[in-house]
Amino acid sequence: MLRPSGRERASGAVPAARGEGPYLTPAQAFDALYAYCAPALVRQAYLLTGRRDLAHESVERAFQRAWDHWPEVARDPDPAGWVRAAAHDWALSPWHRLRRRQPEPPPPEEDDRALLDALLSLAPPYRRTLVLYDGVGLDLPETAAETEASTRATAGRLMFAREVIAERLPELADPGELHDRLAELASTGRTRAAEPAAVRGGSERRARLWTRTAAAVTVVLIGSTAMTLHTAPTHYVPPVPPGETVRGVPPRVAPGPLSDEQRELRDRLRNALLDGPERLSPQAR
Repeated sequence: MLRPSGRERASGAVPAARGEGPYLTPAQAFDALYAYCAPALVRQAYLLTGRRDLAHESVERAFQRAWDHWPEVARDPDPAGWVRAAAHDWALSPWHRLRRRQPEPPPPEEDDRALLDALLSLAPPYRRTLVLYDGVGLDLPETAAETEASTRATAGRLMFAREVIAERLPELADPGELHDRLAELASTGRTRAAEPAAVRGGSERRARLWTRTAAAVTVVLIGSTAMTLHTAPTHYVPPVPPGETVRGVPPRVAPGPLSDEQRELRDRLRNALLDGPERLSPQAR
């Protein structure tokens, strides 16, 4: 199944935790939502990505974000839809292309591999539309709202995606057969999600880390601001005017050759310095 099963599926309500009264704590309500939605969301994310590890990561990140914004999620008319949109957004994020991941073995059945290859050949908006409409079972306006597109554009995406799948796999031209095959493909392999307590703990650790990071950045900004105020000048310092060319000064000329008397005096001084300094006295001429 690609969506939660049971009588609650028709009404969209989340079942209450077993053994609890009519009022639940936030943790109990979160755990009930997680148990109700997480397995189906892992299967949906697998159809969107073709990777089990990324599917589990997307669901955990979506529920961590839901726990961070739990008052908002708890008051939402469709909490399951809120988490589903967050999980699909994370699964289809283009940043995953920059991450190195270990290769994952393809589905064992040839038919499943062909269907998965056909899904992954679609552009992410078309793939998401097909999974939501033919896999999850949303109607066209709900699919359009979740993919942030108009109803007409969503219908066009859906028809194009169906045509691509039918061209590569003619036996899946029937929407009912396509829905069944999507459910079979999503159910292959391990679909068990993490425990809700571990997801809540990861969300709280992430929140503490971001709080400490924000506090550290704030301290650095305060320190740099204080240093700037301490070293900044307290009065106006006019800039140094640019230099001007002085005219009328003769250019500096290099000294010319020495005369005979100057060379004789230079030689006498050099010879006298070799034997030690002498006292020079003026000579009458």
